[in-house]
Amino acid sequence: MVLRRVIRWTVVVVVAVHGLLHLLGAVKGFGWADVPALSAEIGPWLGLAWLLVSVLVLAVAVLLARGTCPWWLPLVAAVLSEVLVVTAWQDAWAGTAANLLLLAVAGHAWARTGPRSLRADYADHVRAALARPRTQVDLREDDLAGLPAPVARLIRRTGALGRPAVIGFRAELHGRIRGGPSKPWMPFTGEQVNLYGPDPCRLFLMDATMFGLPVDVLHVFDRRKATMRVRLCSTVPIVRAAGPELDRTETVTLLNDLCLLAPEALVGAPVRWTQVGDDRATGSLTLGSYTVAADLTFDAAGDLADFVSDDRARASADGRTFTPQRWSTPVRSVGQWDGRRACGVGEARWHAPEPEGTFTYLEVVVDDLSPIEGVPWARTPTPSTRSLGSSTPG
Repeated sequence: MVLRRVIRWTVVVVVAVHGLLHLLGAVKGFGWADVPALSAEIGPWLGLAWLLVSVLVLAVAVLLARGTCPWWLPLVAAVLSEVLVVTAWQDAWAGTAANLLLLAVAGHAWARTGPRSLRADYADHVRAALARPRTQVDLREDDLAGLPAPVARLIRRTGALGRPAVIGFRAELHGRIRGGPSKPWMPFTGEQVNLYGPDPCRLFLMDATMFGLPVDVLHVFDRRKATMRVRLCSTVPIVRAAGPELDRTETVTLLNDLCLLAPEALVGAPVRWTQVGDDRATGSLTLGSYTVAADLTFDAAGDLADFVSDDRARASADGRTFTPQRWSTPVRSVGQWDGRRACGVGEARWHAPEPEGTFTYLEVVVDDLSPIEGVPWARTPTPSTRSLGSSTPG
């Protein structure tokens, strides 16, 4: 992360200096002062062009510093700047290097946010998922009938009873992730959208840093199919995973999100429950041809303390192979958003055989959790007939 910041601010400084140097052409063109460094003839109109391009390049520097620069702006700035450099080539030829940097910035920004980027794909999936009709009802105490006592207690603690249930959520997160106990941690920020119903989906976009370079990661689980794509510097594909193993793995992750981030959505979900004790319950979720199970442990206050499953697989570094491995997600602390309780800080662990052993590979903080509401509908007398999320989020 430090190296990534150094690179970013170095680019900002170089672009800003490049923009300021363009002011020399304006100074000479308007006759404000003698500029010995420019031997080419520059009149008022050309001086105005140097001034406008200076403002444009400086605007690029400011937007790069803020992290909000559109991909096309440095492209335009580089082209216009190079035109002026050519008119004063003998004195300004070195500006071509800065313009090449601007073109590189434009290329990376296009790869990161343009129409073929993972971010654009994520946005398209979100729009398509939100366009599907989904329904909701208010949650009541009698909806908890038939649930294991610790699960019912957890849902009461969420603050969802008596409030409109939700059919999905948006989350903003940050944390760090690594590939193994001896691998370096990679900081990341992420955003996620989950929607539930007959066709639940989980969409997760991560912006990570590896060896100082940006890494884009997109998980898509939609219509019971999963894909995972990873691009270095938004351009170089390093992982492209799909297939039955990933489908099953993401089904476990969907159940995990349901329990940690929107436990009220467990009401009416196709989960078969077995109460193991006062503080434990086992749930198995069936979705399509996959049935996955998890063991839930609750603390003395009734909050979820841990989620353990043997139905998830660990992907290789290239995403081509998957190895079944016990997976758990202990909850460190609970947060509140608009009066609703959910996991605020958590981690994920692989319980690998020796020599790795059990290790934490993911630490995550939920920065924001917003419910997505559906269209209210008439309450049915039998909650168990409702499909996954037809009454709430996950």
